[in-house]
Amino acid sequence: MPKNEKLKSILIIGSGPIVIGQACEFDYSGTQALRSLREDGIETILINSNPATIMTDPTMADHVYLLPLTTKSIIKILKEHPQIDAVLPTMGGQTALNLCIEADEKGIWKDFNIDLIGVDIDAINITEDREQFRELMLKIGVGMAPQATANSYLKGKEIAQEFGFPLVIRASYTLGGAGASFVYKEEEFDELLTRGLEVSPIHEVMIDKALIGWKEYELELLRDKNDNVVIICTIENMDPMGIHTGDSITVAPAMTLSDKTFQKMRDMAIHMMRSIGDFSGGCNVQFAVSPDEKEEIIAIEINPRVSRSSALASKATGYPIAKVAAKLAIGYTLDELSNQITGSTSALFEPTLDYVVVKIPRWNFDKFEGSDRRLGLQMKAVGEVMAIGRSFQEALHKATQSLEIKRNGLGADGKGYKDYQQIIDKLTYASWDRVFAIYDAIQMGIPLSRIHEITKIDMWYLKQYEELHELEKEISKFTIDTIDRELLLEAKQKGYGDRQIAHMLKCLESQVYNKRDEFNINRVYKLVDTCAAEFKAETPYYYSTFENEVETADGKKFSANESIVSDKKKIIVLGSGPNRIGQGIEFDYCCVHGVLAASECGYETIMINCNPETVSTDFDISDKLYFEPVFWEHIYDIIRHEKPEGVIVQLGGQTALKLAEKLDRYGIKILGTTYQSLDLAEDRGLFSNLLKENNIPYPQFDIATTADEASAIADVLDFPILVRPSYVLGGQGMKIVINKQELEEHVVDLLRRMPGNQLLLDHYLDGAIEAEADAICDGENVYIIGIMEHIEPCGIHSGDSNATLPPFNLGEFVMQQIKDHTKKIALALNTVGLINIQFAIKDDMVYIIEANPRASRTVPFIAKAYGEPYVNYATKVMLGEKKVTDFNFNPQLEGYAIKQPVFSFNKFPNVNKQLGPEMKSTGESILFIDSLKDDEFYNLYSRRKMYLSK
Repeated sequence: MPKNEKLKSILIIGSGPIVIGQACEFDYSGTQALRSLREDGIETILINSNPATIMTDPTMADHVYLLPLTTKSIIKILKEHPQIDAVLPTMGGQTALNLCIEADEKGIWKDFNIDLIGVDIDAINITEDREQFRELMLKIGVGMAPQATANSYLKGKEIAQEFGFPLVIRASYTLGGAGASFVYKEEEFDELLTRGLEVSPIHEVMIDKALIGWKEYELELLRDKNDNVVIICTIENMDPMGIHTGDSITVAPAMTLSDKTFQKMRDMAIHMMRSIGDFSGGCNVQFAVSPDEKEEIIAIEINPRVSRSSALASKATGYPIAKVAAKLAIGYTLDELSNQITGSTSALFEPTLDYVVVKIPRWNFDKFEGSDRRLGLQMKAVGEVMAIGRSFQEALHKATQSLEIKRNGLGADGKGYKDYQQIIDKLTYASWDRVFAIYDAIQMGIPLSRIHEITKIDMWYLKQYEELHELEKEISKFTIDTIDRELLLEAKQKGYGDRQIAHMLKCLESQVYNKRDEFNINRVYKLVDTCAAEFKAETPYYYSTFENEVETADGKKFSANESIVSDKKKIIVLGSGPNRIGQGIEFDYCCVHGVLAASECGYETIMINCNPETVSTDFDISDKLYFEPVFWEHIYDIIRHEKPEGVIVQLGGQTALKLAEKLDRYGIKILGTTYQSLDLAEDRGLFSNLLKENNIPYPQFDIATTADEASAIADVLDFPILVRPSYVLGGQGMKIVINKQELEEHVVDLLRRMPGNQLLLDHYLDGAIEAEADAICDGENVYIIGIMEHIEPCGIHSGDSNATLPPFNLGEFVMQQIKDHTKKIALALNTVGLINIQFAIKDDMVYIIEANPRASRTVPFIAKAYGEPYVNYATKVMLGEKKVTDFNFNPQLEGYAIKQPVFSFNKFPNVNKQLGPEMKSTGESILFIDSLKDDEFYNLYSRRKMYLSK
């Protein structure tokens, strides 16, 4: 029983739709908290408007409210559930905290007699109000940068005059560094000050003297009601001060911090947490440290909640911060809780890492044409990857392989920058690909001292890079036949992929793989155990590495593999990798449900993914978790080790789908729809032939591989023409062109970016209505789980459209065509599992735009709206355990559900906000309405053509 016996029913506030600065990590935190509270028999009531997440699944809380995050919604819930005793607002990021404060100011908590747990209002106010925070820090003797508060333009100008440039502007009560900027020159100041004041809900900014070149650290803390405090993780930013931590490459444990300074920082963090309020739960503290021998420490900020980094810290250490924080909030103490990894020690301990973790953010600048790509104090990343290795070099390489940006690691892939000025610019103005540019600079011969002078990145990291470059030079002297075992093993231990080594040795990747086999250089798997193997770990959470062989007394050579293979029948689910536009949290939702369904069917479940923000990489979701890049070499080694019955690829979005061809070629069973069918749907030409054979209409089209071919096709098709590359995600590279010049420019640009790609040119059906259907098929029977009509006209990407379930404006004749086409296509493609089909409707004729025989972005939305576990059903169909006819479908929805996209344009002020066939939204919310007379629907419908761009 919980220690606070009064708490029987708790309201949890979620973080709403995903935006830059507040993403899947709060879905992870909220899910952990809900599971943690339910273990103690506490009734959980959740409010969150995001339909794509696991958190809002009906199995997660006793009552889930998919409502807008407003005080009006809070009052509605509190009236319906008078039994609620307390609210836990620390799991939903800044959004939840801000809503909690607003409800407090309006007296709502007091009116309904609700306790606040996990934090207190004073603590939130002190940490958010920069002036109050500064005064408190000075009072308790914690150093801060010279700074002052401005709540007017004039005051801001006065402060700037006093401090001189460079300066930092930070807006109060904002999220993901919104409104924050580094100001180098006086002429930039006016615009950036105005933006900061506008973005802050209380129109207040803090102006700091810039600490250029100082090092940045984050500490994750937990405290219980008896004032026990533990530091779970120390994270060092490889990038110096001036780049938002969400946009920084970060490393755990800290690499360049002396023990004396660490102890001092630790004490300061604990002192700060105690001084801001008397609460039990999680806390994140950020510090700057001077890069000289003095190692002077200055506090940057403190967040009295589970932060973006807590998900990373949880995955990095194996210590489930949110789960424990929720227990502390209801009155447990750390010594009463057990360490979930060992099962035999208490939670009152500080994890020890015998490995290195590297996080690299994932950006999507290609979706924001004209955006300022320089990194700064305002976060711009849409996701992140994490990698675990035995050394910094191995973890760094594995992280770069996880990014899915067509790089195989650092260097050694022929894709590096060769232009001196371009490299210098990328280092000077922190660029998103600076992690690669550093390697290119060293390769070009730019001295480390110069790179350090420009970037202010600690020399230790630069030397690690230099060692990698020296190793590449050494390997390049050999061929596949002359390289020795020792050198090949060293390359693998430092994280180089087989593809990179093949590039150095001028041979094929498969030859390197065979050479490793011959030399017996095999991956071994190690446990993430929180305690550097001092205690036995019970949780099967693994990362891979390469070890030197140990020889036993009887002459046997081996390297220790901690991943023991069972004799149970097992399946592997491939995760969706880093979060990005076009492939977000909805695929993580699908992966988790796939794992749980396979488990219900008696399989041992194995998850492979590299995204630290998500629920799928929680160590107790699957029977075994491999925290590894979703990258062919890593996957193939796990498959060879585990020998599964098969692999599920249709739940992890385009990431997993792209690996289907390799799996098929290597004779590995793909569960559900076969590779041949997946490929047929992706190949626009073959797919159109299939439609023709089945008498299904589609827009006139042709395929081009050169600009000349495209021009000739345009003469036949007529403008406007929709240009689409094959095998892409989120409408990448799609554009509607209206004349020959636009066509040529776009085709040339696409073929430069995607050499060898087939381009499909469709006659664009101007003014058509767009709709889509999701269905489950078992090869013989088809069940349509939902048909959605887009409010915006055809030509805006489905992920950017407001869409209604069920359709609001399609007649019986059109609906019948949609149903018939869906069933025909699902069967013609031999679909086993899920399929999504998109339609354009013009003059009552239904044309096919495309079909994706996999889980789609809308499946979680339909599952939430109808209250049915469609991914669970589809997975059982993929496994051959069930037929579609075995399920008793019973969708429940009164009125309509509307999927509303959410954009993060505020992070890119100068970007064209017009919408088109390429997706730009970062998340979505769900809105339920009783009828089409609802004002919300009317507003959406009246604005439907406003943003259409061609």
